[in-house]
Amino acid sequence: MTAQEANFDGLIGPTHHYGGLSPGNVASQQHRHQVSSPRKAALQGLAKMKRAADMGTPQAFLPPQPRPDWRFLAEQGFEGEHANVLADVKAKRPELLSIAFSASSMWTANAATVSPSADTSDGRVHFTPANLQSMPHRRIEARQTTHILRTIFHDARYFVIHDPVDADWSDEGAANHTRLCRRYGEPGVELFVYGREAGQSAPTEKFVARQTKEACEAIARQHGLDPARVVFAQQSPEAIDAGVFHNDVIAVGNMALHLVHEKAYVDQERVLAELADKFGPGLQTIVISDYELKLKEAVSTYFFNSQLLTSLTGTMTVFAPVECGEVQASNRLLSVLMKGENPIVDCQFVDLCESMQNGGGPACLRLRVVLTENEIAAIPKTVWLTDARYRQLKEWVQRHYRDRLHIDDLADPKLAEEVDAAMDELTGLLGF
Repeated sequence: MTAQEANFDGLIGPTHHYGGLSPGNVASQQHRHQVSSPRKAALQGLAKMKRAADMGTPQAFLPPQPRPDWRFLAEQGFEGEHANVLADVKAKRPELLSIAFSASSMWTANAATVSPSADTSDGRVHFTPANLQSMPHRRIEARQTTHILRTIFHDARYFVIHDPVDADWSDEGAANHTRLCRRYGEPGVELFVYGREAGQSAPTEKFVARQTKEACEAIARQHGLDPARVVFAQQSPEAIDAGVFHNDVIAVGNMALHLVHEKAYVDQERVLAELADKFGPGLQTIVISDYELKLKEAVSTYFFNSQLLTSLTGTMTVFAPVECGEVQASNRLLSVLMKGENPIVDCQFVDLCESMQNGGGPACLRLRVVLTENEIAAIPKTVWLTDARYRQLKEWVQRHYRDRLHIDDLADPKLAEEVDAAMDELTGLLGF
């Protein structure tokens, strides 16, 4: 069946700030408590979406989650009038403000793991929202993400939205999942990447190995995937400790093309052989050596967090962070790839500095969902990025978002009021 890959990007929220909440994410730690620009961040994200839509890629968006998360603060013992709650938290537990105001749901590669209808036993698109148990500021997203996905993908004829997997099994979503296929509408091979097994000592020395093998296995089962078309791979502990907190910082795949750093996986030769065997003829795997791109440079440039977009002619365009063009090794590597015998024919640099400084590149900002024409038709039209919707959202951001935001501003009751007003208007635009 004919199908296309749609991107559902996270619309960056008005509380985007540099909380430094993510150990193991080098950029998040480096920019901790610096001044952010929520307005600039959201406009940069929208510009990337518009560029993809102009290329013919089905482009949609997921709305920001309401912030602050008053329910989270109540669970910590802070209840009452909102202004009083903020003042009380600032005085007693100021570190909770950054968690409650976190805009990290913008990185929708962590929203869920998705298996298209061509892969599943019941012929429906399956979603498992990530539980994000490894980080407190991400953990609060799971409930709302599940609600948003069930609102957008509401037609049970085509979509199944599971509950997040057991909380004991940490799951980080599609950032640790890659689907490889000859055509989007044909059965593919799904690669699940994990950092550790639940209940066992961490293989890493410096940072948390976030994804568990048990979560990967549970998702593959509940999506009804054929075991003959599933591969499980363990992340390299060396890579995790170098700042590769998710697989999409060290590997990227699209259709039959797989780009992967040589230090991505434990027993990598076996993993790649199993992928090739289960895929069959046609898989093109390009292993990038540490000589070509040092692990440290892969992390700092987010080279592998580039998006690979397929045109109507079957060629691919790379959306790479501008940081890749500023580093000699990554810039040279992109030039080599465009001249090589692979589908990549173009590279476009995208400026996402606000997201990058908080630890997320182009691929972090999007959830990939392969959809047939009937499945696309079953999704509310209000989430698709048309020219008119782009202009509308751009104007909405410019009216409601602050140009500068520091972590000390989170205790300001006026910020919470501004966010409420913005979200009320967006809810009206979406019609949810």
